[in-house]
Parts: sequence; C-alpha cells; structure tokens
Amino acid sequence: MKNKYKNLLIIIILLFIFFEILFNKLIIINTVMESLNIWVKAIIPSLFPFFVISDLLITYNFIDYIPNKIKKYICRLLNISDSALSILILSMVSGFPSNGRNTHNLYNKGKISMEEASYILMYTHFSSPVFILTTCSLIYLRSEKLGIILLLSHYLSNIIIGILFRNINNPSLDNSTIKEHKSQNFTINLIKSIRSSIDSLLLILGILTVFLIISSLIINIIHSNLYTSAIIRSILEMTLGLKYIASLNISMIHKVILFSSILSFGGLSVHMQVMAQIIEDKISCKYYLIGRIFQVLFSIVLSFIFYKIFT
Repeated sequence: MKNKYKNLLIIIILLFIFFEILFNKLIIINTVMESLNIWVKAIIPSLFPFFVISDLLITYNFIDYIPNKIKKYICRLLNISDSALSILILSMVSGFPSNGRNTHNLYNKGKISMEEASYILMYTHFSSPVFILTTCSLIYLRSEKLGIILLLSHYLSNIIIGILFRNINNPSLDNSTIKEHKSQNFTINLIKSIRSSIDSLLLILGILTVFLIISSLIINIIHSNLYTSAIIRSILEMTLGLKYIASLNISMIHKVILFSSILSFGGLSVHMQVMAQIIEDKISCKYYLIGRIFQVLFSIVLSFIFYKIFT
C-alpha cells in the first residue's frame, strides 16, 4: 500500500512537470540549448581527455610505479589502500564525477571492497582544476588570484575530511597487493576507454539537462528574484548557478565564499552524476553525502582565511 501511494505521488509530480513543459515550451527549448552549450564548451573539454587517460592509467596499474615511500606515507595518513589512493589522485586532476567512475572501475576489478569504495567517495569530490582556474576565476570572477584561493580551499577541505574520518575505513589491504603486469593491446584498451568515456559524458548530459529544466521551471513558477534564482540554480546545477552568483551585486569576498561552498556541495546534478556511476554496484552514498556537508563548512572557513591573507 505504501508503494502504491509513493508511485501515485511520483505520477502526479511527473504529470505536473509534463504540463509545465507543454505550457512553457520556449523556456524548455532555451534551457536544453543552454545545457548543450555547457556540455560542449565546458564539460567535454574538461572531462573527456581525463576520463580516457584515467581509464588507461587504471588499466596499466599506474599506482604500482609511484615510489613506495610516498604511497605508504599518504596511505597511512588517510588509512586507505594503494588502489583507493589511485582514485584520490585521479579525482584531483580529473574532477567529479570521475571519482564515482574510477571507484566503480576499481570495485569491479576487485581491487577495493564495497566498504572502502563507499568511504573513498567521501573526500574525492574534487571539481576539475581546469574549471576552477579558468571558468570560475578568469571568466566569472575575472581574477587569477581568486582562482588559486578557490582551488586551495577546495582541495584542502577534502584532505581534512580524509584525515578526520580516517578511522572509519578498513583498507582493502589484500586487494591492494594484486599486481597485473600482463601484456595488453594498447589500441584495444584505448578504444574501450573512449567508448566508456562517451557513455559517461552522454549520461552527464542527460542528468545536466534534466536538472536545468527543473530549475528553470521552479524559477518560472515562483517568479523569484535574482538572488533566489542564483541559489536555486546553484543547489540544482552548479555550473549555471556559479554564473548567476558572479553576476550578483555583492562584495567579492561574499562571491568567493559562495563559490567555494557551491563547488564543495557540487549541486544535486553532480550528486546524481556520481551516484549514476556506482548505482549498479549498490555502493552506499551515505559517506559521500556526509562529506559534502563537512566540505562546505571547511571550504567556507578556508576560503575566508585565504581571502584575508592573499588579498
């Protein structure tokens, strides 16, 4: 009976959205075109090369070639296995949702346990450094220095979370010792990586478009002002939300703090993109969501401190 009412509620909401789309066709068309524009100009350039390279690095066990002293120090500090360390490194250079994608790949290869897969998602929520240092700093905020502040607060907040919550993890020690140095056909591996990356990018486009449509409909229904619209967009979809925040008539320090918190939260669209990568593995998202709360808090404090120091 409970499922029946739940399904009925979903049907009512979907019908409401359906009729809203019918009566607001122009808004929907513009929103879909905007999502395609973001996907082509921002997401593909910043994610596609990293997706392909990440897949290949995992395939060829790049973590085995990092000096043991460096690996041991970082793994002990964060209480993680070598394989989980590879997720952390690749997430730092690729940006979300690669953390979910790489976690899925290594879990399926049997190199990390379900417990560690859930835990590592907690503090590998990194926005692409390319996005922060170009789109956020140069295009939106028009300051290279502010981009460095955002990058430092964003990365350090994740590392702090990893250190503070290190005791809740049980590293996949047995799996981390697996070595696979077989002769592999690079062309075949490259083609597999490209196909997998394209599938992930198409999924991201679909999720991005859905959340942009929802945010546009909400803003149109409630007739919100610029400030409310910016917050709604930021909660649902980060990229467009940051663009609106940058246009608000508020002080620069408030913009930096808002940018930092939005990047740390990521938006519900990013959450869905990450979860879509791991949903088939039934990996828990509990730690991932807890991590976003703590990252927002830490990044606000760090961005405020760095702004006061460097500006």
